Amino acid sequence: IYVNDAFSCSHRNHASIVGISKIIPSFAGIGFENEISNINGALETPARPLIAIVGGSKVSTKLKTIINIIPKADSISIGGAMANTFLAANGFDIGKSLVELEMINEAKEIINLAKKNNCEIILPEDVITAKELNNGAITKEFDVNNVPKESMILDIGRRSINYLINKINKSNTIVWNGPLGAFEFEPFDYATNEIAKHVANLTIDMKLTSVAGGGDTVSALQKSDSGNKFTYLSTAGGAFLEWLEGKTLPGIIPLIKK
Repeated sequence: IYVNDAFSCSHRNHASIVGISKIIPSFAGIGFENEISNINGALETPARPLIAIVGGSKVSTKLKTIINIIPKADSISIGGAMANTFLAANGFDIGKSLVELEMINEAKEIINLAKKNNCEIILPEDVITAKELNNGAITKEFDVNNVPKESMILDIGRRSINYLINKINKSNTIVWNGPLGAFEFEPFDYATNEIAKHVANLTIDMKLTSVAGGGDTVSALQKSDSGNKFTYLSTAGGAFLEWLEGKTLPGIIPLIKK
């Protein structure tokens, strides 16, 4: 028999994932089962309200994820550089911040789709800016209405952190994929660390079910020493993201018993 216990590889149409399942009796392993049950439970049958944090650098890589989550979540917090594209779509001047101008229309469509589904899209109210991206850069905090033209948005500000904490306090389930700022560089890891620690504490107190996954997400949560305190931390990167997109992974199809 063949046992697939590698959910993290099951988005790949490889011989060792898909091909062998066509030849001998095949089953999902315990780790694989844990991944599916935890991720599916958080998205499909969550204790509500459900809040999702979706971060990262590009809207284009998370577009399908957001579209799939909107009908399922009560609120979605957009973080990372992808939030800049949404701010630009709402008419804000984001200075020299990383932005996908070609995704402006898609960002507007997401905002409209969220309104139709009664899902709140949470964008930063204030931001941390700098003129360069490196450790120890000189930073300034601005309202999103007043971002200097020569600066880059690299994290969310204190007011935005407090708003997000308040929303999380009122939620019963959180799904997290992607950091809120350029967490690889200090001090732009501050917001991600603060939110991660807060989610971890609520989880320990059994006030919140917390599920997170994705390569950058796991790195960011481990950096804040919070990942092992979440209800479930997925081992998967690409597979976790594709599952959030609503895809049926190639490695799962041959394991479904007819």
